[in-house]
Amino acid sequence: MIEFATNNWILRALILLVIFGIVAAVVLFISSATSRRMRVSRELAALGGEGGATSSETLTRQRTEGAWARIVNRVESAGLNLSDTAETEITKQLRAAGFISPSAPRIYTLVRLIMLFVLPGLFVGLSLLKAEPPSLLTLYLGAMTLAALGIYLPNIFIRAKAEGRRKEILNGFPDCLDLMLVCIEAGLGLEATLDRVGREMANTHPLISQMLSETTLLMRAGASREDSLRKLGENASVDEIRSFATLLIQSDKLGTSLSTTLRVYSAEMRESRRLRAEEKAHRLPVLLSIPLVAFMLPTMIGVIILPAVVSIIRELLPAL
Repeated sequence: MIEFATNNWILRALILLVIFGIVAAVVLFISSATSRRMRVSRELAALGGEGGATSSETLTRQRTEGAWARIVNRVESAGLNLSDTAETEITKQLRAAGFISPSAPRIYTLVRLIMLFVLPGLFVGLSLLKAEPPSLLTLYLGAMTLAALGIYLPNIFIRAKAEGRRKEILNGFPDCLDLMLVCIEAGLGLEATLDRVGREMANTHPLISQMLSETTLLMRAGASREDSLRKLGENASVDEIRSFATLLIQSDKLGTSLSTTLRVYSAEMRESRRLRAEEKAHRLPVLLSIPLVAFMLPTMIGVIILPAVVSIIRELLPAL
């Protein structure tokens, strides 16, 4: 076994990789434990010092800040700027997908950079480990394809997540409007209505519940009703929710009945949901025709033609 390992370079490389992985894991564990102890010591020192209350990085921010945000801060402190020229557009896309953290655009850029280099590197490394490595042209084309995928896969993921979030909000918002209408007609104010509906929909529609709860907290924190409702439309990143927030603001300013407004808008939202369901139902025959034509039609043609082909082979081939 030892002679085989010494003669086979692939096995030697795998053994070295395993040893390197074990050593790296041990070093990472020790360094993370040490850094955690040092961070706790700094937090305690900051709390005990006179300037702890005015520190720019509070304990609440450190607890809520994720690991990716800390990695981004370390990368930028090392000298690599992760800000993008189209950061406003990226922020809108990430907000529509539900990523509202201030560091989300920089994390998005960092993930794209990592995938840009990691995917081609893995392809080239695995290709070179083969007994017969591919040609340079194959390596180049494969690496370029994977690099392009590494750039566009995060964008595709964000767009798909934003579309799923939008559909979930649109499908659950008519139920939210009905509950709000019941609360308004029962005599509750707008702030109490938003709070009650947000708590009631925590299990059925958690996204809508989170948005309504944030709006309620903004109102209780002292923000005006108009600013809180506009913030609701911005956080949702859905046109229908923006229209709903604008409608509530106008009703509040003009003094019209909120129950009438909610009843009309709820009927419109339910009609829109019904039309979307009918559209999906009408698209099903077209979508089903693709697998039917691709898989069943060739099989049917083969079954129909096969007896004739067998007869021709039996009768014409002997004569020829």
